[in-house]
Order: sequence, then C-alpha cells, then structure tokens
Amino acid sequence: MMLSMVKSGLKAFWKDEKGIGTLEMILILVVILIIALIFKDKITALVNNLFRNIDNKSKGFLE
Repeated sequence: MMLSMVKSGLKAFWKDEKGIGTLEMILILVVILIIALIFKDKITALVNNLFRNIDNKSKGFLE
C-alpha cells in the first residue's frame, strides 16, 4: 500500500514537466559559477581596473 503510493508519486514527479525550468536554471547557474571560478583572476583584475579608472576620473572631476 505505502510502497505503491510512493511509486505512483515518483512516477508523477518524473512525468511532471513543470520542474524542467527549475533544473535548467540550476544548470545555467552552475555553468556560470564554474566559468566565474575559472576566470576569477581576470574578472578581479578587470573590476579593480574599472574602479581605479572611476576613482581617477572622479578625482580629476573634483579638482
């Protein structure tokens, strides 16, 4: 009785396609995180360079 309810629940969950969007979003986020970890040093250098430029431009504007 209980086993058949669990089995039918698992079948319904497997056939349900509403969760596919969630799975796709999770996979996309994982890929983005992996890419960010691979290029972490380059991303950090780029952001630091951008902030340095912003700081220099703002100092020039205030002087």
